Amino acid sequence: MTSPVIPSPAPGVAELTSRIISVRELLSDSSLAIPQYQRPYKWTGRNINQLFSDVAVHKDKSSYRLGTIVFHEHEGRKDIVDGQQRTISLLLAVCALIKRRKEKELDRKDLREQLVELERRMVNPAFESEISKINIHNNYLEVSRIVSRSDFTEEHIDFLLNKCHVVTVALNDVSEAFQFFDSQNARGRDLEPHDLLKAYHLREFSASDEPLKARTVARWENSDTQELAALFSEYLYRIRNWSRGASARYFGKNDTGLFKGVNIETIASYPYVEQLRVAHHFVDHYNAQYERKIDGRPLGFPFHLDQMVINGRRFFEMTSHYQEKVQRIRDESRQGRALGGSAALDGYAGRILETINTYPARTRTGDCYVRAIFDCLVIYYIDKFGHAEISRAIEKIFIWAYSLRLQMQVVQLASMDNHVLENNLFCQIKEATRPADFINLSLPVITGNRSTKTEEIETLFRDMKYYE
Repeated sequence: MTSPVIPSPAPGVAELTSRIISVRELLSDSSLAIPQYQRPYKWTGRNINQLFSDVAVHKDKSSYRLGTIVFHEHEGRKDIVDGQQRTISLLLAVCALIKRRKEKELDRKDLREQLVELERRMVNPAFESEISKINIHNNYLEVSRIVSRSDFTEEHIDFLLNKCHVVTVALNDVSEAFQFFDSQNARGRDLEPHDLLKAYHLREFSASDEPLKARTVARWENSDTQELAALFSEYLYRIRNWSRGASARYFGKNDTGLFKGVNIETIASYPYVEQLRVAHHFVDHYNAQYERKIDGRPLGFPFHLDQMVINGRRFFEMTSHYQEKVQRIRDESRQGRALGGSAALDGYAGRILETINTYPARTRTGDCYVRAIFDCLVIYYIDKFGHAEISRAIEKIFIWAYSLRLQMQVVQLASMDNHVLENNLFCQIKEATRPADFINLSLPVITGNRSTKTEEIETLFRDMKYYE
């Protein structure tokens, strides 16, 4: 098999050798070792289930890449410098398969022989960390449950052992191995959550969408990575979680599952998927008609902030859609303009936007948190109802969001999150079927101002009869 393209090592690092090998070949290597300097094993049942979900989804492919493992090769040993979490998890999986083989004989002779050989050659590392011991015990039970199910067939076993591959990189000096590991991290291996999502959804492209891949991800590649990070962490993550009634403080790698949904090409025909499948294919069919070359009016996919994500191409289209939409709403809101080209704002809406855009204390950390709540809920409202009754909606959202500012002297990230969850208007919008269901909600009157430098906000509350 052709060796992968590995970036040149950092200056001063010796030449390295790299190979692509199967999981079976990796685990059959009795020289593997987990050095004591490695951090504890911290994979959880969630990681294990994700690994086996990937195996199930991709089992019809000729091969599937699981990642890279870096070795320090010395004295007949291969110390794992990077990739120990994945390697230990694979060891646990094969241990569970070996036990399954003993309890119920496999039909395929080649798989029986491979598991016997693995049992004979596979390493059994010792761990001193209590964290490692607990996670290894729990994950072994989890993987045992998975491989003992009737739907985990011999086809799955063959795919895991022989068609799942890793890239191995071996160096013979420990400092060089760590220097290579560090240089890889500097090149982006310690990826941000949105980068992990990019990698995941690139793998999820269906065969029919492959010709569209370059064009689909072009917008992503041309976007500033900090802007993408902000889009996900400050808007998409918060809105999706708050609309579910869940906390949304920090968007981390463990939260990427929030933006993984279904692959239209591989998901079974469950009833809940049909509306997504219909919309997905109809939009493509409509845009492919020759009439679009005449009227130049393609149909965009009907994305919504709280809907299930369609993996692959639609994820990138969704990201581009909300990049434009969030930026437009934020710009219009901060300029005090009528949102979305709607009729001029009436009532208190125009004054609200002018006030929150100009009051002197607006740039304090706590005030920025309050503004974040306001912006997210405005975006969520417009995403669902467009600009219907937008002036009334802005008034309602302002009172709800900025009551936090008046009631607390210090507003922190936790304060923001707790305020949303205690009286969750995101859930109210999610359940609403018309603007009036949201606009007619009753909000409490504020009885005192514990904040400072917010006289302009307090004045608006008084004029709107929400302050006593």
